Amino acid sequence: MGSTLGPELKRALAERVRYYHELGIYDFYRREPQGSRLAEAQLGDVGVLAASLSAKSASATFSVSQLELREEMSARKSAVVPAVAEENIFEIVAPKPEYGVADPVAALKLIREDLGDCTRCKLHQQGRKQIVFGVGNPRAELMFVGEGPGADEDAQGEPFVGRAGQLLNNMIKAMGLRREEVYIANIVKCRPPGNRTPERDECETCSPFLMRQIAVIKPKVIVALGAVAAKNLLAINAPMSELRGRFYDFKPAGVRGGDPSWPGARLAVTYHPAFLLRDPRQKSEAWKDLQMVMKYLGIEPPKRASE
Repeated sequence: MGSTLGPELKRALAERVRYYHELGIYDFYRREPQGSRLAEAQLGDVGVLAASLSAKSASATFSVSQLELREEMSARKSAVVPAVAEENIFEIVAPKPEYGVADPVAALKLIREDLGDCTRCKLHQQGRKQIVFGVGNPRAELMFVGEGPGADEDAQGEPFVGRAGQLLNNMIKAMGLRREEVYIANIVKCRPPGNRTPERDECETCSPFLMRQIAVIKPKVIVALGAVAAKNLLAINAPMSELRGRFYDFKPAGVRGGDPSWPGARLAVTYHPAFLLRDPRQKSEAWKDLQMVMKYLGIEPPKRASE
């Protein structure tokens, strides 16, 4: 006969599960308790909560958050969990609304509706005009991810529409593509006040929605624009000089996988267009990064008029 949890432990456990749910971690499984017969008698027929994090990635891109989660759950093995039918505390761990929706247009719409008029972090109280969700081809092979909206983006509700956006458009055109052929989004969807760098808690709160967008779009290549985007996507704290010049294997964290048609994306890192406006000398380096992406996608650059 299973043991019964006290009210305080129930509340603590529910809050913990809700916390992981907000981060986009939703799959949990039951593990039979191990240890002495005395411990088994005390615990009864009760499972131990553990996050099912099976995202495959290269060792360089192994998610620190996954490692921390394992350590956290290992330290909390004494917090037992009753069966779902007994306590119903897992009702908050619901499947994402886009699951089972084959059309990426409809799936992205469901994610946007789930995001709603978001108040999950403090950015909604710091002067944002509107949420900047993302724009472009929902079936794009190439996706660009920036840091966060600026003033122009906040006003128009679309990412990369200011001066940095114009430069990004030129970069996309130089690759032989049109803006409408790619998908563009940001780590955070609300403008940080004064265009400051998004803080860690803001990124952690908002990025699960980006991960869901990536899982729906299923791009072949993601280009992280700038250090903030790169570090949040890869969970690597390294300078741009070390992050650039190579591909990383990437699958969105906290999102249900198992799609045999999409093994994941390759992720490349380059400079943010706003940085290139401040230091045009680095444009040639950014072009090298884009050429690497073009080669992988089999894209031929457009010929110049003189050729």
